[in-house]
Amino acid sequence: MATNDVVFQSLGTACGKHIGIATLNVEAALNALNLDMVKALMRQLRAWQQDDTTVAVILDGSSDKAFCAGGDIRALYQAAKDSDGNIADAVTEFFSEEYQLDYLIHTFGKPLLVWGDGIVMGGGLGLMVGASHRVVTEFSRIAMPEVSIGLYPDVGGSYFLNRMPGKLGLFVALTAYPLKAADCLYTGLATHYLLRDDKQLLLDKLAEVNWGMNTSLNKQKFSDVLVALRNQLGRTLTISPLKKHQALLDELMSGSLLEIDSKLNALSADFDWLAKARANYLAGSPLSIHLGFKQSQLGTDKSLAACFRQELDWSANCTLHGDFIEGVRALLIDKDKMPVWQVSQVSEVTDAMLSKLLTSPWLESHPLKHL
Repeated sequence: MATNDVVFQSLGTACGKHIGIATLNVEAALNALNLDMVKALMRQLRAWQQDDTTVAVILDGSSDKAFCAGGDIRALYQAAKDSDGNIADAVTEFFSEEYQLDYLIHTFGKPLLVWGDGIVMGGGLGLMVGASHRVVTEFSRIAMPEVSIGLYPDVGGSYFLNRMPGKLGLFVALTAYPLKAADCLYTGLATHYLLRDDKQLLLDKLAEVNWGMNTSLNKQKFSDVLVALRNQLGRTLTISPLKKHQALLDELMSGSLLEIDSKLNALSADFDWLAKARANYLAGSPLSIHLGFKQSQLGTDKSLAACFRQELDWSANCTLHGDFIEGVRALLIDKDKMPVWQVSQVSEVTDAMLSKLLTSPWLESHPLKHL
């Protein structure tokens, strides 16, 4: 890892306790996560989790442009391309480590805030969604765009998308719809709203809190600071478009996948606010669309750990049997934006194709069996 790809600092507080701050610092790559960054975050978060003097953690990005635009997809692309008919070790290692980091954030215990300013996509949302406190700003732009690169909403999407209101999780998965702050609060991706320029004031207020040893009370104190600050500064939002159009989107996403496909294809110009979402869907990988739909059928019964184990299966398989290599080539390598998917229509995906994607490649010892 380059020396400063992640910067770790400690914020002192008036009561003598500390708040750990981890800042993603690869501005040129929109703070996309590489394997070394994931491992460094894992080590430091575990250290802070065990340290009695550290009462909370803040995870943010160095750039106004992005908190984190996802994972280092180019490296995975090269490893998958060179894998010679097998799932590349580098692919298994990256996804395994990334999902373990996401799982740690979900189960961290102490207050953990993610400052979700700017672009938060894919792996960035994986970091954010498990945090106890998730702040969005007027510049937040959040999406799960995996359908465009031959993946599907991983990083815990199997868990959190199915907990959104109605069919909104499926809509976000199939269309890569970009959510703004109000949408994030409505769907549960975010817990609080502040302006970008409120960040320093938030840090100042957190430093004044009389933190104790009880993590539940500390979480409440953290929430109280955020609520008081928003009320003090009068930060308000207009209604979420997803909330406003909930009934329409639930209808659009109801029925079988072929019925949903037909409805999206037939959308009229009257729904111009859906034009980009529809275009994303129509340009996406049909295999990935099927995986996104499969995810939506899981419901909320699967444990978080089981979701991550299944996602490791699916993600690894996407790099070998799916459209991942072609999707990344078209979007990020050659940048022609003209992917040639294995099939051109959702209706052409066969059960045999899906079986290759859904079947675990680890028949005996699963890399995430210990979660």
